[in-house]
Amino acid sequence: MNHDWIVPDWPAPANVKAFITTRSGGVSTGPHASFNLGLRADDDPQRVARNRALLQQHLPQTPKWLRQIHGTRVVNADAIDERADSPDADASVACNAGTVCTIMIADCLPVLFTNRAGTRVAAAHAGWRGLSGGIIAHTVQALQDAGDDPADLLAYIGPGIGPAAFEVGNDVYETFTASDTGSKTAFVPHTQGKWLADLFALARRALARAGVTRIYGGGVCTYSDAARFYSYRRDKITGRMAAFIWRQSAGTQKSA
Repeated sequence: MNHDWIVPDWPAPANVKAFITTRSGGVSTGPHASFNLGLRADDDPQRVARNRALLQQHLPQTPKWLRQIHGTRVVNADAIDERADSPDADASVACNAGTVCTIMIADCLPVLFTNRAGTRVAAAHAGWRGLSGGIIAHTVQALQDAGDDPADLLAYIGPGIGPAAFEVGNDVYETFTASDTGSKTAFVPHTQGKWLADLFALARRALARAGVTRIYGGGVCTYSDAARFYSYRRDKITGRMAAFIWRQSAGTQKSA
């Protein structure tokens, strides 16, 4: 890979492939420079199409894009028809080799999953709304319904807005702490009625509550590195990065 894209550092099985894009490597300009993958980010659609074509060189199949709505719906990526409209969902699970689970990001966390056998993968979009609503628990439940024991899962937390930059109000603080008093440790008082929230810590708590103990990544801040990452909170008009995960079949060589 000739970009500064992120390849997860986690002990996933060798047949499980994943990477997360950054701003580099594309053709978009201005606030979307340069590797914007978001069609709804007010970029030139032709430039986005070109970026997605460049992306495709690193993937075994067309990504299974979602129309992310900060909810908790999990879909079967194997059943998504890429020629149709993307489903309204914030996580997907795949069993078939080559199916690429995909999450778009620009401050919210991408959380990638696989099992120790490398037979299933998943990806979840975990902003504060999704985390408070239970997107992690729903994704783990979908993997459990497919036959996985949460204790056999590995999770990787990708880049997102860091705890020094993510200011939230009392409503967000109360939403989390009302259902999990232990989550108070993820909030630091800031100004009057405001808190600094640690999404990474909240994601780790959600994973642990769902029974996932093998948790990796976290801590890379999108807000603080404008040269490398898009950040909606920082810039408002900006592009979108994306996280991808898939499993290869035996004998397949294509990877990120």
